[in-house]
This record gives sequence, C-alpha cells and structure tokens, in this order.
Amino acid sequence: MRKLLISTCIIGGVAISGSAQSAIDAFRFAAPDMKGTARFMSMGGAFGALGGDLTTLSQNPAGIGVYRSHEIGFTLNLDCQQSTSDAFGFKTTANQTKFLLNNIGGVATIRLNNRTFPNLNIGFTYNKAASFNRRYKGGFGSLSNSMSNYIAGMTTAEGATVADLSTTGSYNPYNPTDGGYSAPWLSILGFDSYLISPSGNPDAPVWKGLWGNGTAGTAGFDVEEKGHIDEYNISLGGNIANVVYWGMDFGIVDLDYSQNALWAERLDNAFVDDNNQGFARSRADWSLTNLYHASGNGFNYKLGVIVKPIQELRLGLAFHTPTWYSIDETYMATTSYAYDPSLSHIRGTGAQTNKGTPGSYSYNFRTPWKVIASVAGVIGSKFIISADYEWAAYNKMKFSQIDNDDYYYSYYDYAPTRSIPLNDPYYATNEDIKSYYQTTHTLRVGAEYRITPQFSVRAGYSFVSSPVRPKARDNGQEIYTSGTNPSYTFDNTANYVTCGLGYRVKKFYIDLAYVYKHLSSEYHAYTSDPATPSVPSPNSKLSLNNSQIVLSAGIRF
Repeated sequence: MRKLLISTCIIGGVAISGSAQSAIDAFRFAAPDMKGTARFMSMGGAFGALGGDLTTLSQNPAGIGVYRSHEIGFTLNLDCQQSTSDAFGFKTTANQTKFLLNNIGGVATIRLNNRTFPNLNIGFTYNKAASFNRRYKGGFGSLSNSMSNYIAGMTTAEGATVADLSTTGSYNPYNPTDGGYSAPWLSILGFDSYLISPSGNPDAPVWKGLWGNGTAGTAGFDVEEKGHIDEYNISLGGNIANVVYWGMDFGIVDLDYSQNALWAERLDNAFVDDNNQGFARSRADWSLTNLYHASGNGFNYKLGVIVKPIQELRLGLAFHTPTWYSIDETYMATTSYAYDPSLSHIRGTGAQTNKGTPGSYSYNFRTPWKVIASVAGVIGSKFIISADYEWAAYNKMKFSQIDNDDYYYSYYDYAPTRSIPLNDPYYATNEDIKSYYQTTHTLRVGAEYRITPQFSVRAGYSFVSSPVRPKARDNGQEIYTSGTNPSYTFDNTANYVTCGLGYRVKKFYIDLAYVYKHLSSEYHAYTSDPATPSVPSPNSKLSLNNSQIVLSAGIRF
C-alpha cells in the first residue's frame, strides 16, 4: 500500500487525493445571468447610468441616489426553457417551465432640505441573481470509446492496485485506518461494477475498460439542474447638487444548487474480466448516476457613481467586489450493470459510493471582481438610450480552506490524485481555473420611448462573451472534474433580445417584459482517455433557449 507521509513532506509538492471541487464548479457558482424588474430586463439590463429602478441596487448602487420619492415594488417571472442536444446529427429536446419571484423591495427617501445634499436614500431589495434551473439530455447513436476506458486509463495513471480498490474484508479504502492511499471513488465504482479489470501483475496492473477491437455501442445522458442564487441588498445613497449621484450596497447572498446527472451505455462485444482467467466477450448495459448538492451563504460590497454633467447625458461607474462564500456540499454516486448471464462470477446489479451514505465537504469560494461602465442619453421627457460595458475576471475565482487546519484525508476526497504543494488542497483546482477560464466582456444596450405620459415601449440587447479559453473549449487539454462525475459543460457566448411595455398612472406603475436568451454550450461525457488521447470523448452541442415573461408592479409615494 502506498503511504503518504505528510509529516515529513516539508519542501516541494506531494501527491494527494484532489479536493471534491473543480474549476467547473467554480464557474457554475459565479456564472452571470440577467434577472430583475421588468423595466430593467426589457431594456437589456442597460441601467448602469440611469438608476431609479429597484434592480440597480444590485447593479450600480448609485441608482438609488436618483430616487426622489419612496417606492415599493415586486416582480414575477414565468421562465420557459427549451434545450436541444445535437450529437453528430442525433437531436434530442427537453423542456422545462418554472415560476419565479425575481425581485421585491423598497426605497425610502429622507429629504434633507439642502441644495447641495437634497436627499439621502435607503433601500432594501431581494433580487434573484441567477437561476440554475435547466435540463438537457441527448444520445449518441454510435460510440468510438467507452467511459469505462476513461476510468481504466485514470486508474492506471493513479497506480492503483487491486487491493487499493477492493471493498471486501475489514479494510475500508475510503477512510484508511493506516493513513494509506485513498483510491478515487470513480475507480472503486468501476472495479465494483466490473467496468474495469486488471491486466498483468496485480501489484502493478494495467487497467482495461470494456471497449476493445470489435466493440460497438450507444450511449445517452440526462442532466437536470435546480437551484438559485438569491441576493439581499441593503443600500445607501444620495445625490450632490442633482449632478453627482452616489451609492453603496452590502449584499448578502444565498446559494443553492443541485444536480442529477446520468450517463448510460449499451455495448456489444464488450471485454469483461472472466473471473481473472482472461477477458470474455459480453454485452454490457451499464449506467452511472451522480447526485450533487451545494448550499452556502456569502457577502459582497458594491460602490457606484452616476454623473449628470448636462441634462441630456449621464455617465455611470460601478465596482463589485467578489462574493465571498462559505459552501457545504454533499454528493454520492451509484452504478447499475447487466452482463451476459454466462459470466456467473459477476454478482449484484450495482454499486454505491460509501454504501449509499453521501459524502460531505465544506470550503470557501471567491467569485471574480467586476467593473461596470455606463452611458445614457436622455432626450427631453420622451426618449432614453443607454449602454453598459461589464468586465469580469473569471480566471481569478478561487477556492480555499474553511480554516487553517492541516489538510486531512477522508473518503470525501473522490477525485484523482493531483500533485500539489503541502497544505493547499485547492492549488491544482485554482490552477485549473486559470487554465480553463478567461475574462468576459458583456455589452448591454437599451432604449425607452414614452408614447404618452402614461405609456412607454422598450427594447434591448445583451451579449456575453465566452468565459472559456479556446484551448479548453477545443479539447486541447485534459479537463479535471470533481468527484465521480467525469462529465462537464462549457458555455460559449450568450445573447439576450428583450422588449417590453410600461404604464404609469398617478403613483402606480406596471411593467411587462419579454426576454429571449440563447446560450450555446458543449457537453462532454468525459475528457480524453489518458491511454488513448487521440480518441475524442463523446460530446454534444447544446442550444439552450429561454423565453421569460416578466411582470413588475409597484407604487411611488
């Protein structure tokens, strides 16, 4: 059994079992979205230089300084999603509809009766910063490899022995009492499910998967995600001589995310270990299901300013600190399998991680810094046009330990071994973040035309550049995922097209918006097999289309 002598490794790196997090998780928790009031969304979210809207408290908090009266309002959202998977011409569609509360809050104005400082405003809002709800599924009518071969190649690279992966007897490889090597859960599941088999010396085997010469098969995937990021904003702001508007915001953030991911294969002429007597040809129907849940809380701070040098022009600038999260997660995985009945030594129909008990882990996470620059033109009392540019450094996201205690080994560490410096279990993952992700650029434009004093029409557009570096997106490097789920999804560009209507009567207002979002992504069942990197893994292009109908209502007094 390999030993990891932590106490003697003072200089240099050591090989330890990787953390349960991955760079893929990092972007998921920090990914941008457009949520807010109907007026905000109907103008493409281009409100950084305008203000006077409840959503601006979480975008450019200087927008609270524009208020000259009290306001209370809320926003409802009907979110209809359609996702299409295209795997080499084999198309599959999934639909999902959710009803959401986008926004609720209020602003109170304190009149100071001073020309230089006419008012001080205080606001509180609940704002849905992001919705994780989506489902996508697809199939592959013809495979060129099997996930089992990926597992075998990973296990061989680990140097894992048969004893390392054995779950029989008193030895528990998930929490070794001798301080020894903790095998990756995916390797253990593969071994327990007969997906991988040792070849050669059992103390230094080459692991083999189900796929070989003459093997053929099909596969399918089904992924359902649920959850949200909710932000509670406490804002303070005002204006200086009705020329400079300022604001600051303290945000308390609540995160909840869950994923149910299925990968299934149906293979003919697969290679299965014939009770250590060689390999037998067999059919092989098997699947891997991963259940994952993360929840946590965080906080952030925003500072903004809007300058109105002339009545027709407004300039805005806002800075967003990262959100500092403390996150708890649980995860487990199961396999099911069926082979030819003639293979009598194969017992059972499935396997589970830790006998069905979920693993758990806690850690800190930091999202990227953001800067928003805005400009708006106001022509008379009828026409508004505005634009925002947002910069976000997603390559600066970072995981860290929840405290300064030395890292310890447990069955919670599902991932393959990575070579990392002592006492930093997140070093490799943070380096992956820098390698996979890049700075994004978001452009938002919007316009509003007041047809009558009571009735307005609006339109907008928003573009978000891809957060993924070309090399990672184009399969130019190995991608590390967390736990027992080797699949991952990379987002490309996102486009929003929006429009809406507004109606004002006395102190009451009601706004309606339609928002269409198109996001292109790529699903990968696993990264390239370490043993055969020239064989591409199964991947599918995803087209995610959202149609949202958003209704806001409120009163100003």
